[in-house]
Amino acid sequence: MSRFTETMFHNARTSPHGMVTGEPDAPVRHSWADVHERACRVAGGLAAAGIGHADAVAVLAGAPVEIAPTAQAVWMRGASLTMLHQPTPRTDLLRWAEETIGVIDMISAKAVIVSDPFMAAAPVLAERGLTVLTVEALLAHAPTGPTATGEDDIALMQLTSGSTGSPKAVQISHANIVANAEAMMIGCRFDLDTDVIVSWLPCFHDMGMTGYLTVPMYVGAELVKVTPVDFLRDTLLWARLIDKYKGTMTAAPNFAYKVFAKRLRGQATPGDFDLSSLRWALSGAEQVDPFDVEDLCDAGAPFGLRPEAIIPAYGMAETTVAVSFSPCGGGMLVDEVDADLLTLLHRAVPATHGRTRRLVNLGRPLSGLELRVVDEDGGVLGPRGVGVIEVRGGPVTKGYLTEAGFLAAQDARGWYDTGDLGYLTECGDVVVCGRLKDVIIMAGRNIYPTDIERAACRVPGVRPGCSVAVRLDAGLSRETFAVAVESTKHDQPDDVRRIERLVAHEVVAEVDVRPRNVVVLEPGTIPKTPSGKLRRAHALSLVS
Repeated sequence: MSRFTETMFHNARTSPHGMVTGEPDAPVRHSWADVHERACRVAGGLAAAGIGHADAVAVLAGAPVEIAPTAQAVWMRGASLTMLHQPTPRTDLLRWAEETIGVIDMISAKAVIVSDPFMAAAPVLAERGLTVLTVEALLAHAPTGPTATGEDDIALMQLTSGSTGSPKAVQISHANIVANAEAMMIGCRFDLDTDVIVSWLPCFHDMGMTGYLTVPMYVGAELVKVTPVDFLRDTLLWARLIDKYKGTMTAAPNFAYKVFAKRLRGQATPGDFDLSSLRWALSGAEQVDPFDVEDLCDAGAPFGLRPEAIIPAYGMAETTVAVSFSPCGGGMLVDEVDADLLTLLHRAVPATHGRTRRLVNLGRPLSGLELRVVDEDGGVLGPRGVGVIEVRGGPVTKGYLTEAGFLAAQDARGWYDTGDLGYLTECGDVVVCGRLKDVIIMAGRNIYPTDIERAACRVPGVRPGCSVAVRLDAGLSRETFAVAVESTKHDQPDDVRRIERLVAHEVVAEVDVRPRNVVVLEPGTIPKTPSGKLRRAHALSLVS
């Protein structure tokens, strides 16, 4: 067996730890031995269905109690697992169904495993001639043991956040998972005896599936796992679970911490729960906003949240999950630089006066990873030179599966182009400025949409986290941009005019450029990925 499967199955039999699911209504703790016993039965069902080495299996399920043994069972059969994107309240269901079928076809799935709350999709998939299996039926089979697996076998085919229209799946090997898991354990100073992980992250996202389910299963860690639906229904459930289980580790995107801070202020009273056990709260999956982290620290202080527990991080599915963490126990470090030199000369020059931009230091690359920054000609830049970030090492995928077949992710020397603009500090820490494809170029200046979006969200009446800057006339000499924001006042003309005027004012104050236009939309209109990231390219139709 591969090191990944051999270690995971050994820890399943010997670890004293397990996974708590079912919160808040019916919490149940399952030892990893319990999970493995269920996995053996599911594997028996997969064997009966003809699933074997190198087959692709798609999974559409919502409950971690079913996802964990199903994932293990797929790996026991030597197959690869693809977690299908799940619909959200913003999702166009017809489009979702078409895209889901496209993904299943792209990976040549030999079977699709379906469970609640998605059982209604089972007959639709079956009508397409797909082999549809249910977790309930698979569990009824006699258990079977694992088949042989190799280090280069594909364990996960992780759909990228932008997998719409032309889907793309990152191929994560058994060796990739081990390399990144061990690097993360070192980076976060993980203590198997004392650390308790609390997570609500979705299992169709790399951070939720790899970082906060696969890795805990691999090492046999104590895990409390609920669903995104549970979190969205009651944001403060997150705090109650940390308090109840004395959680020491958690993770979420920047926007979730922003919502969490708002709920702490508006719906909680000091004494309701204790967050002092939390030593490691990773903020990743999207660009970390220093203002949001500071707001979270301020809102969480009455509940025992320590600022040094907040850990900004950098990562992506192509590196299995993590690239770098800020120093463990050091809290957030901010790099304040001259905003004009950053946009005009592409240099991150430290500054404390005049127009500055505050960027979050994301730490040094984890063990086994190298990172460099290159200019448009491929030349390697020195400290504080802004360019494209490239990374290589054991956790980096060899490539993607696409509708056209395999697409390599690495160049001849193993470097992966992340598509992110950023720089390295003198100490070798990485700082991310934004996505190359989203940067707005005006008169030779690089204007970052995150700055525009943050400014727009300062306007009263704009929903937090619900603004998007859209690049217009990309590549032309007179490139510009527009801004769309969501507001509950979208149908009140006087309020709309006020919001449009104030958004334009705030944007000019922030980036010294006026947007071509500002559009005020009803809540739920701005397109986002299933994991909550803005789909800037898809927002173009909203402002044109």
